[in-house]
Amino acid sequence: MKKLTLLSYCLFLLLPLKTQAVVVNDVTGMTPVQASAVMQPESTQQVSELVKNTSGPISIAGGKYSMGGQTAISNGIQIDTQKLNHVIDFNPEKKLLTIETGATWRQVQELIDPYNLSVKIMQSYANFSIGGSLSVNVHGRYIGEGPMILSVEKFKIVLADGAIVEASPKENQDIFYGAIGGYGGLGVITEVTLQLVDNVKVKRISDVMPITKYYPYFMQQIRSDKSAIFHNSVIYPPDFEKVRAVTFKETQEPLTILDRLRPTDQYSFEQEQKIKIVASSNLGKHLRKLYDDIDYTKQPVMWRNYEASYDVSNLQPIKSKNKSFALQEYFIPVERFEDFYPELIAILKKHQANVINISIRHANPDSGSLLAWAKTEVFAFVIYYQQDTDEQSKKKVGIWTRELIDAVLAKGGSYYLPYQLHATRKQFQRAYPQADRFFKLKALLDPENKFNNMLLDRYQPKIIQ
Repeated sequence: MKKLTLLSYCLFLLLPLKTQAVVVNDVTGMTPVQASAVMQPESTQQVSELVKNTSGPISIAGGKYSMGGQTAISNGIQIDTQKLNHVIDFNPEKKLLTIETGATWRQVQELIDPYNLSVKIMQSYANFSIGGSLSVNVHGRYIGEGPMILSVEKFKIVLADGAIVEASPKENQDIFYGAIGGYGGLGVITEVTLQLVDNVKVKRISDVMPITKYYPYFMQQIRSDKSAIFHNSVIYPPDFEKVRAVTFKETQEPLTILDRLRPTDQYSFEQEQKIKIVASSNLGKHLRKLYDDIDYTKQPVMWRNYEASYDVSNLQPIKSKNKSFALQEYFIPVERFEDFYPELIAILKKHQANVINISIRHANPDSGSLLAWAKTEVFAFVIYYQQDTDEQSKKKVGIWTRELIDAVLAKGGSYYLPYQLHATRKQFQRAYPQADRFFKLKALLDPENKFNNMLLDRYQPKIIQ
């Protein structure tokens, strides 16, 4: 540990610290990592002192919903941001919120809903931390939007030497475009200023069609529909021939759901059993279609915030003794949609992957992040599947994952990095052609490679000129 000033020493002592080694994991339970300690700073200044006085390695964790060790590194300190969750500034008139990044989207929603404001871009689930969302540059189901970077005004980041730097599209641009989507490689983003939008009433509308009809349907009826707020489509296994397109459109009709936010605990035994049935057999998957045919006859009207406040408890349990549910995601340029999906389906069928659901999303291009997954306008294919967790089963998943990556790369697309680390180095470099620029920036800002995790450790060059 470096020599401390009296002030910094006092601040350092205030940090909650588990001094014993501890095994940390993610939501799938498939990536246990032994960390030397877990620390929970409560302010940007505390983060600065911690980073300044730690030689490393340091990883950063929020909600721990990434699935391949992106929040941990062996024998390193894990910064757990849960207590870094304070509101710094809120301006409802300008629709701007500055908040610490350990806060969850649910905390944001509870704060801004009384002002009839909504988050502009976030995931479908509100449990995730804002910092984790920034680190993976998330997207959601929002029509006319795209990666989260499109909603960020500025942020504060703690660099490897403890310096606190503000970055925006106009100030410290290299850090702005490197740190968003940078998986904690450049430093700890501690505060962020987010653009907000109006909370509006939305009505759910559903259309079912063969998958062969989806692309023209989306391009003609959804893409330019200014009333469409949320949109995604479900490709139903096991045959993957039918698509249900679900759109939430702004409406002035009376509410049929009066609650402004969903409950925080959304676990239900009925939902758990439904997921188990779908995962258990092809018959279960066909039964799911019949259930949806009944459920989607309803056209509920609700607040935007209500639809945006799903809780991951709705999916529990994600892991069991020998199995776990997991995600993968592939991005394809919109014009290559019809070229890609038949290969996607063929690979999943060939390997008998136990797919529960494939969701199609849409995103506009990234504004310039170095590890951009949306280099052009894209469709996202989000695969939710169940796998066995023994080593042989993990290897089998790795085989079909790499086949899918090759298929999407051949069409000019990419894959998402928050999931299991099955991609080869060559695949990573093809999917993220500006990775060399990112790692050179990292070497400049973090010459001792203080910030690290399993994702960065796998793909960064061992020697950067």
